[in-house]
Amino acid sequence: MRWSREMDLISFVHPSSVIGRDRDKENIINFLMHPDASKTIHVISIVGLGGLGKTTLAKWVYNDESVVQTFQLRMWVCVSEDFSVIRLIKEILKSACGTIDENWNADISQTRLRELLKDKKFLLVLDDVWNEDHNKWIELRGLLIDGFKGSKIIVTTRSNLVASIMSSNSTYNLEGLSQDDCLSLFLKCAFEEGEDKQRPNLLNIGKEIVKKCKGVPLAVKTLGRLLYSKVDEREWEKVRDSEIWKLGQKESDILPSLRLSYDQMPNDLKQCFAFCSLFPKDHKYRSWYLVQLWMAHGLIRETSIDKKQELEDVGEMYINELVSRSFFQDVEKETLSGPFYTFKMHDLIHDLAISVAQGECSKVDLGNEDIVETVRHLSFSANDLGQEVPKCLDKLTKVRTAILFETHHPPLSLIEACILRFKSLRLLDLNDSSFEVLPNSIGTLKHLRYINLSGNKRIKELPNSICKLHKLQTLLLLGCRKLERLPKDMRNMISLRCLFVTTMYTCLLENGSLNSLRILIVFSCPRLEVLFQGMDGYGLTNLRTLSIYYCPGLTSLSLNIKHLTALETLKIARCPKLNGILGEDNQDIKLSLRNLRICNLSKLKVLPQWLQGSANTLKFLEIRDCEQFSALPEWLPTFKSLQTLVIIKCPKMSSVPEGTHCLTALRKLTITGCPELIRKCQCEDQHKIAHVPKVRLY
Repeated sequence: MRWSREMDLISFVHPSSVIGRDRDKENIINFLMHPDASKTIHVISIVGLGGLGKTTLAKWVYNDESVVQTFQLRMWVCVSEDFSVIRLIKEILKSACGTIDENWNADISQTRLRELLKDKKFLLVLDDVWNEDHNKWIELRGLLIDGFKGSKIIVTTRSNLVASIMSSNSTYNLEGLSQDDCLSLFLKCAFEEGEDKQRPNLLNIGKEIVKKCKGVPLAVKTLGRLLYSKVDEREWEKVRDSEIWKLGQKESDILPSLRLSYDQMPNDLKQCFAFCSLFPKDHKYRSWYLVQLWMAHGLIRETSIDKKQELEDVGEMYINELVSRSFFQDVEKETLSGPFYTFKMHDLIHDLAISVAQGECSKVDLGNEDIVETVRHLSFSANDLGQEVPKCLDKLTKVRTAILFETHHPPLSLIEACILRFKSLRLLDLNDSSFEVLPNSIGTLKHLRYINLSGNKRIKELPNSICKLHKLQTLLLLGCRKLERLPKDMRNMISLRCLFVTTMYTCLLENGSLNSLRILIVFSCPRLEVLFQGMDGYGLTNLRTLSIYYCPGLTSLSLNIKHLTALETLKIARCPKLNGILGEDNQDIKLSLRNLRICNLSKLKVLPQWLQGSANTLKFLEIRDCEQFSALPEWLPTFKSLQTLVIIKCPKMSSVPEGTHCLTALRKLTITGCPELIRKCQCEDQHKIAHVPKVRLY
């Protein structure tokens, strides 16, 4: 397997990444700016085949500066095949407000939407619409009419019928790219800049491949990235001359280019990709989550590249590879829980995943009871499953995955059925469920490696039998607000690598050892006073990521940094009573910290001396909302690997240490809310940071 270039983590469409759509963008914007006094809301539908770039074009328009300035409110909703009006109302509200109460009923949600839109000129994008029920659209449209005249709705769809049902005032038929534009896109994906001129033989083959893509950007991009870094003519010819191109192509078929790219994948990557079919279209995947799922099934294997690499690292490489092949897109950083990120899958890529996973993966809902007996991976995706256990489960004996997706109130009988019937279960995901008691029989699933109970606001305790799961690698308990304490025998979980937890107890763990633990996220624990009691870090020698958020009563971590030699990411936020970060303030400790983020620690005055032990490894340092923090240390210039330095709202900061200009790796410096420090940086000390390409001082 080739490991690709480092991912560019972006949350918007950069103009330089869009080729051949300038005129289309101009036409759409002209429509948005065109006033019409006769109608309150105008609808424009962008119609075209899958993979033509409808969503990319809509995003480009959505983020255009003139559009941003014209509309008071902009909202983006991925619709896909589920045109549930109440769901769309909530998604519109979330797009505008960030978060909402998921328990709002239809009446409350409709009232809030009307209040939000009243007398505001808004732009709403409904992306990837499949709805052919005119009544549903009329119902939704009736809730949008309170907006100010000149409000606009952009719909993206593959169907002209859908466009007409959505009462489009204008339909914009998106055409394929020209051959010249397709070739430009292909060259950008397949070659380093200027390399195509050095390899005319490959360029000529590339031109023939581009012709077969018929103007579809997704096809061009996918094959270009497939061939990136390959210099053997035979590999290029194999793509050009593949028999797949000869297959009859219908509108609903998988694009030959996507099938070709899939066929070229290593087997391990194929299995990981197929597993993604369990999730619905437009699902936002989380890197750490997906890696843990893959690990639970043994889909990630150690590489021959570096025997010391952790499985989590290899999983990240798999994701990186799928991004580089355009199988994942819309990559965004996720700052809360660690060095992780989110991404999505194009709906055509998702169709491919479903196609290759047939017989292995299946979804269970009221409309899908016909499931083959050989299926191994199940997801339950309907909120209206009812209280009866689906009869199709009776004949299944080989199930290894059960994911209850978007089933906020699954019957306990369904959970018990999964535990009692699926004895080979490796993965049980009960996210956002609401039962009070996890069945004691959970301890009988001796093969279980992953269990997710996050978001359960009713469960108070876990049965101690869960500690019999000696192969369990991942235990997720985030948002379990009433969880009183962790089981007393957790030290028996000898394989546990990932623990996310919310608890009401004062101590996370007492006199235990979790030697296999790699990731620990502690979130929103209002009564937590001490992280560990009687451990001092001895039992956490393999811990790589430690994140602690919203623990207002926490006074001590009871951890000694000298024992955390594998720690790479440390994030602590909103723990106002915390005295110091970690113990043993000794500058001679050898560490491997890469990311340090400290927020809302009101007692923090200076960085600890032990941080010097990471002088060769630290890449990211952020200090935010630390009112007592007074100065960066004089030894900071010795951090030759530091790439990003962020200092926000530290009013007592007054100077940058001498020699800061020696931070030759520094690529981004942000200073805000530090008035005295900013003044000095802008005046006499400006030469200290003159080498930094991206400097923001305000």
